[in-house]
Amino acid sequence: MVRLAAEAISAFLRRQQIIEPPESLFFEVPAALLPAGVFVCLKREGRLRGCIGTTEPIRKTMAAEVIEIAIGAATRDPRFPPLEWAELDDLEISVDVLGPSERVSSLEALDPRRYGIVVRSGERHSVLLPDLEGINSVAAQVEAAREKAGLGSDEVIELLRFEATRYR
Repeated sequence: MVRLAAEAISAFLRRQQIIEPPESLFFEVPAALLPAGVFVCLKREGRLRGCIGTTEPIRKTMAAEVIEIAIGAATRDPRFPPLEWAELDDLEISVDVLGPSERVSSLEALDPRRYGIVVRSGERHSVLLPDLEGINSVAAQVEAAREKAGLGSDEVIELLRFEATRYR
C-alpha cells in the first residue's frame, strides 16, 4: 500500500498522471480489491507534511482509494502547501486502512492504541487515527478530536470508533 501511494504521488507530481493499480497488487494483497476507507499521512524530517482520508470508501477498491487519497495528501491538505518534487526523496508515507466505524456509548469502549475515533456534533467533525504519538489516554484522544473539530468540552458529541491496519 505504501509503494502504491508513493508511485501515485510521484506520477502525479511528475506528469499530472493518475495511475491505475498494477495487476500484481491484487495477487500480493487480495484485499486491495475490496472497498475501504483510507488515510494517507506524509511526514518529512519527522514532521507532518500532509494527511487526509476517508472513513468510508468512496471508490470501488482500496487500491483506487489509496491512489486518490495519496495524491490528495500530497496536494490538497489545506494545512500545507502542495508537495514539491524535490521533497519526495525525504518523504515517509503511512497508509491506514480503516475498518467499519461503530458508535460507542461510553469512554470505556475506547483504547487510543487500538481504536481511532470520529467525533461529530452537527456539521463539525474530526477523525483521529489510532496509535498516534503523544496520545496516551482516552481523555487525550477525545480532547484532541474535539479540538480538531472546534468543539468545546461542554458540547454534546456523537462518538464512533474504528480499527485500522497501518502500513509503513
